[in-house]
Amino acid sequence: MSRPELRLRTDRLVANIRAVRERISPSALMIVVKDDAYGHGLSWAVETARDAGVDWFGAYDVRSGVAVRRLLGAEGSVFAWATSTDAEIDDALTHGIDLGVGSDEYLGRIIARSSELGTRARVHLKIDTGLHRNGILPEDWESTVAVVRAAEREGLVDLIGIWSHLAEASDEEDDDARAAFLAAVQIVSESGETPEVMHLTASAASWWRPELRGTLSRIGAFCYGIRSADGPELDGVLPVAELTATVERLDDEDAVIAIGSFDGLPSTLVGAEVGTPAGSRELKRVNATSSVVAAWPGAAVGDTVWLFGAGEHGEESATSLAERIDTVGEEILTRLTPRVRRTFVE
Repeated sequence: MSRPELRLRTDRLVANIRAVRERISPSALMIVVKDDAYGHGLSWAVETARDAGVDWFGAYDVRSGVAVRRLLGAEGSVFAWATSTDAEIDDALTHGIDLGVGSDEYLGRIIARSSELGTRARVHLKIDTGLHRNGILPEDWESTVAVVRAAEREGLVDLIGIWSHLAEASDEEDDDARAAFLAAVQIVSESGETPEVMHLTASAASWWRPELRGTLSRIGAFCYGIRSADGPELDGVLPVAELTATVERLDDEDAVIAIGSFDGLPSTLVGAEVGTPAGSRELKRVNATSSVVAAWPGAAVGDTVWLFGAGEHGEESATSLAERIDTVGEEILTRLTPRVRRTFVE
């Protein structure tokens, strides 16, 4: 049985990056590459984005950040915002990874490791703007900034940025979060030099709420053409990945294709429309290592079926499939197993 393929379009990723950068300008793009670049492949995504002129990379954790740094060499900036162990902090300092700092305890450990190693940590201080997903509380912000400034004077840290997360539950809540964010930036600016970057928004808010953008915007899914669940299509952005499988045999009015739940295809997607050489057909059953699609006139062994993609063959997008099972488009991609071969199309 032939293996299914996740075909990755380099030209489309480049075009998406261009469209995103034009949309968010003058805010700079930080392309997020967590979860193996949303299942697309870290090396391919980082190298393509670097060659397209992207300077900032969001890696989530230090381990991924180090992998990005090895791909970039001395180029670009890499941001890891997950709270890390002391050993991970050491790796970040050694490899020049920027650290997102959302607690006094974490800040203290970073300062201690910088002192021990004799180096300067690059930190982005996070203000809790109401989401309560980590972050320094507003009532503690001024004292924490004072600690950072003291560590700067000792040559232990560089305060590179101020950042936060938005709930994106309502415009009113996001407006309140922005006000809290700007108040935090003001306090930092009054305490010394204004940091290099301010970043508050991820994909959706960066795209639709320009007034919320800082000097930097963290965008992951949209760069790969994955729209928000239940959200509108994105102008100028298309899915860069298409999942394909080969027809292995014909069975009456059905075509049996070489992909199944063991490859990461959810069995709950039965009923979805997939793409074929003759257009859309129903996905009728998902087995362990194979699936059944309603056949089409002239169907033959060796034909390609598209499970998701940009719709060029009648298939749905990854996000449309995700909406059927109440999840998000990136989960459809990240759950694919290593048995799905990644191929790259220029």
